[in-house]
Amino acid sequence: MKLSPLVFEPIYKEKVWGGRSLERLGKRLPAGVNVGESWELADLASTSADGGGGDSAHSKVARGGMRGMTIREALMSAGANILGSTHAAPGGAFPLLVKYLDAKENLSVQVHPSPAYAAAHPGAHLKTESWYIVDAAPGAVIYKGVKAGVTREAFERHVREGTVVDDLVAVPVKAGDFHHLPSGTCHALGAGVLVAEVQTPSDTTYRVFDWGRQGRALHLERALECIRFAPADADSFARADGAARMLLCTTDFYSVAEVNMKAREPHTLRIGGRAPRVWMVLSGGGSVVAERGEFDPVALNAGDTALFPASMPAAVFTASGACRVLEVLLPHH
Repeated sequence: MKLSPLVFEPIYKEKVWGGRSLERLGKRLPAGVNVGESWELADLASTSADGGGGDSAHSKVARGGMRGMTIREALMSAGANILGSTHAAPGGAFPLLVKYLDAKENLSVQVHPSPAYAAAHPGAHLKTESWYIVDAAPGAVIYKGVKAGVTREAFERHVREGTVVDDLVAVPVKAGDFHHLPSGTCHALGAGVLVAEVQTPSDTTYRVFDWGRQGRALHLERALECIRFAPADADSFARADGAARMLLCTTDFYSVAEVNMKAREPHTLRIGGRAPRVWMVLSGGGSVVAERGEFDPVALNAGDTALFPASMPAAVFTASGACRVLEVLLPHH
């Protein structure tokens, strides 16, 4: 079975810290809502801030040969043709969660379950993530890792005193920066930052500190068991340089690259049956055309996220103007 690219409808999440910056990517946001997250490609049986269950989230195909299906329905119908030799997540789910985050205000200081904690607690799910900075206000920062010398005991005391932010490493950011956040990294997205996020498919989050906001649960005891008390590793940062293609990170779960294309310059896509890839179109746009006409042309615009199935026939993407894409590759076996 030869499949065409699948372009998904976003799933918008209202957040107390969210804003309207996603409109700059061409998103049509619901009126009067502060949107903090746009889930671009999601296949979760349940969602919850603390991993305790909740609503399911399955992205729906907006354009392409499987239009109207959810990603879960598409996998049930044509799983091997979509995944190739890539392993599905537990339960047969798609093995990535791809989203945008718009932080009008600071996000909570948080951590995701470490491998050891997730292995010992069936309800907790490993979450490794990466942030590509799409835009950042002057002076904006992210918080990434714990300062050298801060002990667990001091950290816990500072949480209770409300001064824990001083224990975190504040990193100035600008558009084109890339930060990898392995599970166990204590982190927070600072106000004025818009990111594209690639992560393993989990929504288990343990909040440490919420900037004085009321009404959202904290999970300090669980967080303390997961946090790596150290600064982030130096190789967890990369800076995109505008090259035609720059690899930003490689992990056991995915690799991420920035791809820049010139107007009317053809970009050949040969997936080869091995593994799917995902494109997040950050700016510009164009059209994907099968080399031998196996599927109708598929338009991609700024703000679109597309999945190229493993069985997709050879195709060519031609940008209508300068185009920048975040490309996510999945491992194959």
